[in-house]
Amino acid sequence: MTDRDLSLDPVVDPAAMRKQYRAAGLDEKDLAAHPMDQFSGWFEDAARAAVHGTLYEPNAMVVSTADAAGRPSSRTVLMKQYDSDGFVFYTNYDSRKARELAANPHVSLLFPWHPIARQVIVTGVARRTGRDETAAYFRTRPHGSQLGAWASAQSSVITSRDGLDAAYAELGARYPEGEQVPVPPHWGGFRIAPETVEFWQGRENRLHDRLRYVARPDGAWDVERLSP
Repeated sequence: MTDRDLSLDPVVDPAAMRKQYRAAGLDEKDLAAHPMDQFSGWFEDAARAAVHGTLYEPNAMVVSTADAAGRPSSRTVLMKQYDSDGFVFYTNYDSRKARELAANPHVSLLFPWHPIARQVIVTGVARRTGRDETAAYFRTRPHGSQLGAWASAQSSVITSRDGLDAAYAELGARYPEGEQVPVPPHWGGFRIAPETVEFWQGRENRLHDRLRYVARPDGAWDVERLSP
């Protein structure tokens, strides 16, 4: 018997899963002139859905990077700021995603707001945030998260969970609650300046609306409709 003969017998068949999306659509005339203004409105809708318990962590986004050879990787991170200059998240600069962004700053973001039948897909270029901006955000993090930024050598292979817990405990003893934790030099933010921003609205019969903003050299934005 080959490995190919060892098929799974799933309790739930994914091919049989169906969900009919809503009829309300997305029209060009209803879009904001700037994609970040459009994003702001949709993000507020997602945040309201989260308050009502229908959507979990609206600021969660899938960040996809590629190394110098073009091999991709993806992970979910939390967006911590957005403005007219783009989207910001924070991470360990020695992590896989940060190393890949150093070699290839082109990145894709995906906000998967499935409960409200929406997605936002961003492509752009990542740049590190300044240290002052990083420090200002670090100070807002819970004490435990500040310690965690020191304790974890993100993306590195470790021998056991015990070693990670011991490192965290040692840091907790050194910087008890109420004492300022220094900002790790290997930790900071990335700001993604968008080049395209696609707003995906689920529609009936899989005929979804996909409207994509594309940056022009003069700073303005074109909008194009994509076939679903």
